[in-house]
Amino acid sequence: MKLQLWRNATLLLNIDGISILVDPMLGDKGSMGKMPMTDSELLNPLVGLPFSREELKKKLEGIDAVAVTHLHPDHWDTEAIELLDKNIPIICSDSISDHIAAQGFTNIIALNNKIQWKNIEISTTKGQHGTGEIGEKMGIVNGFVFKKENQSVYIVGDTIWYDEIAQEIDKHKPQHIIVAGGAATFSVGDPIIMTSEDIIKVCKYAPESTVWVTHLEAVSHCREDRKYIKEKINENGLATRCFILDDGEKVDFHF
Repeated sequence: MKLQLWRNATLLLNIDGISILVDPMLGDKGSMGKMPMTDSELLNPLVGLPFSREELKKKLEGIDAVAVTHLHPDHWDTEAIELLDKNIPIICSDSISDHIAAQGFTNIIALNNKIQWKNIEISTTKGQHGTGEIGEKMGIVNGFVFKKENQSVYIVGDTIWYDEIAQEIDKHKPQHIIVAGGAATFSVGDPIIMTSEDIIKVCKYAPESTVWVTHLEAVSHCREDRKYIKEKINENGLATRCFILDDGEKVDFHF
């Protein structure tokens, strides 16, 4: 398995030659505008993709499928909807499949548990995108576990740390866990994705797993940057198995 972070939560996962694009946010810097329910005047995304538009189109030609955890625009934006081939397989939970079909996509693989696709076992996982009223407004989110033989990676998605994440780790026993960090927070309420404290909890709960941190420095409601989270990782002695990905960075997963 190989992985490349494009930006925010947008990942290119390659499993034995099969390329799966996760949570595509493909618009130019600033194309989403201001983040609602914040005091920030910054235009999102805060950064562009780490390659040119011409390179993006070439990369999209090599994609075998797209996996969508939820429909918030920093995971599934208008540019992705416009650029992606409407016949490309879209892997998503059955709770959002009708919405994606209404956008013109014709090859939707809707999951309510798990499937086998091209010899890859794909499972959906639960998530909690915040707490209280804010959490309710954020709606249903999920993650994915991709397994090939004895290799597995758990893309946690937009969620805080809570009991269900521990249960998913117990169930799937992933060697690699990819979390959304940054402590994104609106003007009211608690963080809606993982804080550095949450990331440390993941690492401590899954001592045999390697943890990778994404969702950083691309949207304006994130409160923790790469430098801050790295300091917390180092303070907790986790630098040998918890890593922060840079935009454009490629890694080979070791099992």
